[in-house]
Amino acid sequence: MGQMRLIFTFLFLLGCIGIAPAQMDKADGMQSVSQTGTAVRQQQADPGAAALDAQREKRGLQVLLKVAQTKIVSAAEAMPADKYGFAPTDGEFKGVRTFGQEVKHLAATNFILSAAALGEDPPTEAGDETGPETVRTKAQILDYLVESFARLGHAIDAIGNNNTGIKSSPISPLKNADATRLALAVESMIHALNHYGQMVEYLRMNGIVPPASRP
Repeated sequence: MGQMRLIFTFLFLLGCIGIAPAQMDKADGMQSVSQTGTAVRQQQADPGAAALDAQREKRGLQVLLKVAQTKIVSAAEAMPADKYGFAPTDGEFKGVRTFGQEVKHLAATNFILSAAALGEDPPTEAGDETGPETVRTKAQILDYLVESFARLGHAIDAIGNNNTGIKSSPISPLKNADATRLALAVESMIHALNHYGQMVEYLRMNGIVPPASRP
């Protein structure tokens, strides 16, 4: 639990300085763009310090990515294959994603934001953040999830690399020059951890304690 608190604290602090998750509202997006632009101007005023910070931030994100990936993948593995079609029905749950759709959506968003961070077009198979139609079974979804984290790892590894371009993403509030590689990588991790929380709820509704919460 201590590691998870560290992750949320880190990502919350980054969010407070202008990095926001996918599907953010327009008003908050405008504030994020303004604050991020200020940070970019500060870095341009002291290029040496910016390069040093980029390397430290990259190493920190690599550690956090490993922790987040371990928790999320273990949760996806813990749900039985015949429960991947489970979705809550009691209360205000009409139209929510199934467990399998939650995992695919998380992975697809990793792919989309990682592509932007690497200066690439979004992968067509990711669809509208839904993931490939051909990926259906638990084994296929797990493979897709693990591949998405590997791709996000490549994006994080490229932080500080001025030879690799960056693109804005249609699912991100960060546009044009404000779409930094660091910001897109953090946005993807915030989004992934948000859906991890939903995966945990689905597991517990089926009487399964998430591996990360076990003694």
